[in-house]
Amino acid sequence: MKCEICKEKLEETFLHKPLGTVVKDAKGKKRWVCSACQKGKAKDEILEKL
Repeated sequence: MKCEICKEKLEETFLHKPLGTVVKDAKGKKRWVCSACQKGKAKDEILEKL
């Protein structure tokens, strides 16, 4: 999977689960965001960048 903001590949655990945050947009679609892009930002700020 890739980050929706920076388009970098998300890191995975040994069970192949992505490390990151899932954010739902206004339409209810799930968006993956890496930890670097979501660090220190509110949900509203992240949704503006999508």
